[in-house]
Amino acid sequence: MPDSKRTTLRPILIATVITALATLGIAALLVNIFERKQEARNPFFKVVEITDETPDPAHWGKNFPLHYASYKSTVDMQRTRYGGSEGHPHSPKKGDERSVVSQSKIEEDPRLKRMWLGYPFSVDFREERGHAYMLLDQETTRRVTEFKQPGACINCHASAYTAYKKLGNGDIFAGFEKINQMPYAEAHKNIEHPVACIDCHEPTSMKLRITRPAFIEGIKVFKASQGIANYDVQTMATTQEMRSYVCGQCHVEYYFKGPEKRLTFPWHKGLKVENITAYYDEVKHKDFVHKDSGAPVLKAQHPEFEMYNQGVHARSGVACADCHMPYKREGGLKISDHHVRSPLLNINRACQGCHHFSEEEMKDRVETIQQRFFGARNIAMDALMELITDLQEAKAKGATEADLAKSYDFQRKAQFYLDFVEAENSTGFHAPQEAMRILTESVDFSRKGQLALRKK
Repeated sequence: MPDSKRTTLRPILIATVITALATLGIAALLVNIFERKQEARNPFFKVVEITDETPDPAHWGKNFPLHYASYKSTVDMQRTRYGGSEGHPHSPKKGDERSVVSQSKIEEDPRLKRMWLGYPFSVDFREERGHAYMLLDQETTRRVTEFKQPGACINCHASAYTAYKKLGNGDIFAGFEKINQMPYAEAHKNIEHPVACIDCHEPTSMKLRITRPAFIEGIKVFKASQGIANYDVQTMATTQEMRSYVCGQCHVEYYFKGPEKRLTFPWHKGLKVENITAYYDEVKHKDFVHKDSGAPVLKAQHPEFEMYNQGVHARSGVACADCHMPYKREGGLKISDHHVRSPLLNINRACQGCHHFSEEEMKDRVETIQQRFFGARNIAMDALMELITDLQEAKAKGATEADLAKSYDFQRKAQFYLDFVEAENSTGFHAPQEAMRILTESVDFSRKGQLALRKK
């Protein structure tokens, strides 16, 4: 072939090859897009039957392997600067086969032990671990093994929905009432798993739902305090609200009402600490009598939902799941990450979708808030310790109950306000200004309690 023809054909061949490769690339891209769209249209493949009587998350995981894989990741133990758990070696023994536990909070800060003297928390209180451990750590804590506890405790530490249904013959409220009144060990026989898929999802549609009667009742009385009568959370809550409400079934303040030990959320006057204190004062509730001072005091539980509702994220429509279970991509699927954990361990997806700053900057902002909170918390703790000491000394010198009544009330408020933000597991982050306000008032109550003693 003449050189001129070769020269003419070469560009044609190159163009043909490039066109063919481009065509193949476009075809592969279109096939990939089609496959991803098909994945998105079919978010799961039905491998097994799931019903309202299927509590085992592993069974659900056969249909939802990606969700279940992240759910199982809650066994991870990773500490942030002010929270989270580290694995501490533990010698297994009868009734407590754990080889690893989280660190003891009352050993880290002995003032906590004194704050709760006369109550089981002064004996054993450890850093919280992930959802995978929530039942194991409850059934093995000395607060349960050495003290009588009601079955109501199961509500926040186990997959209780099917137990409620079974014991109530289909009526979760009837089953809830039965479990509340049982001794803890007896109630425990009715459950098998920590929180599971069925506790938040309806099994046929996967729609979020509320399965805890205490929350259904609690949110109803709270809405009534806002002028919304007959609130039905299942039908009236938005999807975005439900992404916080399912968390609020457990991450809340509560008490056991009456001899029937009915688990009750004290939201009748509102969600703020002063609303809850006013309700407890009205119903004359106390959790224990302080061993050193003799004051009838309250023990806060874990009011994350209440504190979150006072913060900027709640006011901006951000749900608990947006930060603690952020969306992620798995192929063509967009799913919630069920590895529930601190956003500080997942800043890229938990924070940077809204906040366009570096991970280092976001981490620094959070830790600055927490550092300032922790400093104020220590000031409030010292003030409370001084009030308790003064009350103890006044009693030793012969002060009567009447003499101490006013200071008792100040201790009750100072201690509950401090405990409210101490037991809340964000170290002030969920509502920074509200948390600092509460600590300031706690200090004020402690100092007023001391002044009341000086006037006697």
